[in-house]
Amino acid sequence: MFFVFLILLFWMSIAVLNYEEDIATYTIKAATDPRAANHVLTCKPQRNIISQLDLISCWEKKKGRMLRRIHIPEQEILNHSKTLPPPDNIRAAIIHSLFIKGQMRIEHTANDLEASKLYPDYNYTSIDNFLDICLVDPPKPKLATLT
Repeated sequence: MFFVFLILLFWMSIAVLNYEEDIATYTIKAATDPRAANHVLTCKPQRNIISQLDLISCWEKKKGRMLRRIHIPEQEILNHSKTLPPPDNIRAAIIHSLFIKGQMRIEHTANDLEASKLYPDYNYTSIDNFLDICLVDPPKPKLATLT
């Protein structure tokens, strides 16, 4: 099988990529935890903060082979977000927001809590762990639809 990975020209932004089950677990824990009351809870575990190129490099190491990379300019991604039909346009907009604009770089305030620090006993799924899961038994892709 031949894989092609699309690389954006503005790839230095980092994103936080979390496993959805971990978000659910942290949400349930915080809902019943008095320490979380009246606080903003964020989920930015250190091992889940990564750039697109680092993510691709990690996957290449796990697979033991290099992926063919195609560089796509920012303007082309923006055009896709405006012209592609849903849900493809949404994917393009999210990729632009995360990996080009870096819009996950929200500064914490003194009143904010980070979930992995508030619950250090919870063993969240790191990006490295998730890539291991994908090698053995990859989850089936799910597409969100807007109705």
